[in-house]
Amino acid sequence: MQRFHLVFLLLVSLFTLNSQAQFIVSGTVLDSATREPLSPASVFCQNTTLGTGTNKLGEFTLNLKSGGYDLIISYTGYRTQTVRVSENNKLEILLVKEEKSMMEVVLKNTYEVADGYTKYGDFFFKNFIGSTPNASKCSIDNPEVLKFFFYKRSNRLKVMASEPVKVTNNALGYTLSYLLDSFVYYYNTDLCLYRGYCLFTAMDGTDSLKKVWTSNRARSYEGSKMQFMRSYYDSTLKEDGWIIDILDENSDKKFSKVTDPYDTTYYGALDSTMQIEIWYPRKISVTYTKKRPEADYLKKFNLPKTVPYIISYIDIRNSIAIMENGYYYDQRDWVNQGYWSWKNLADLLPYDY
Repeated sequence: MQRFHLVFLLLVSLFTLNSQAQFIVSGTVLDSATREPLSPASVFCQNTTLGTGTNKLGEFTLNLKSGGYDLIISYTGYRTQTVRVSENNKLEILLVKEEKSMMEVVLKNTYEVADGYTKYGDFFFKNFIGSTPNASKCSIDNPEVLKFFFYKRSNRLKVMASEPVKVTNNALGYTLSYLLDSFVYYYNTDLCLYRGYCLFTAMDGTDSLKKVWTSNRARSYEGSKMQFMRSYYDSTLKEDGWIIDILDENSDKKFSKVTDPYDTTYYGALDSTMQIEIWYPRKISVTYTKKRPEADYLKKFNLPKTVPYIISYIDIRNSIAIMENGYYYDQRDWVNQGYWSWKNLADLLPYDY
């Protein structure tokens, strides 16, 4: 009897843990003015393989693993909407029709480069997809949807897309559908910014090819920003090989080691929201000690071959909340330099990896 009682308690515990390890987001997507259902609207979690379409009634359901996600809802001719989700939720999404002013159309026609992809396609690829070894095995499958605009006065290039950009990543075994909001490159400062929403789909292949993809994904994950976020969340920074240094108050070049990254000066512990928070008042450097930098990276940044570790530099404009799966927000407040800035779409893994 006692044995049965113990088994019963174990089963209840396992069921409880399993229930806590996932949640359900469902809802309806409607026209904001007429409240007519929009179908098939696209509903997916940003940077994941998790997506669906609405049925004839505009309804959708997604089963998600614990963590945080940006839920992206889009429909042709309407403004894309983003909702942050981390727990069971039933949503009513009201999409607003996209209305373009005549002035906006005139401006775009004025600055659009007629042969944009021929002139800027390779440059865009290197700054959007990347210039890493993985990037060399990627392709943009529908370049015709890209529109290029050059603004001479501000010396900047802007790229937009009329449809989601389709990317095949033969290195990691994913196809990507990237809903590009905008890509902007400032030539005067060599600053590149792009925003958008990405849905991953795992590719099918032979067993041997899948093994290659699995190995490549593991290498891409090691030393990645996602791994860093998960290590911070799990309080395993030291064990996982991470070192954080902070810029000295009286110097713009000297960094000092952060001896305790869980000190309340920089860190807010896990609470009922199931997230942690980090905040650093000055630039930090993040060093990963379990991986040597790739030769291509050293060449790109003119670094000596003797550099032993990969280092990224980060400006955190406001406090950052991090969740179990490595999702963090607000992502606009996190600015990369160094190693992580070299890693673009070709080395990106989904949050459900």
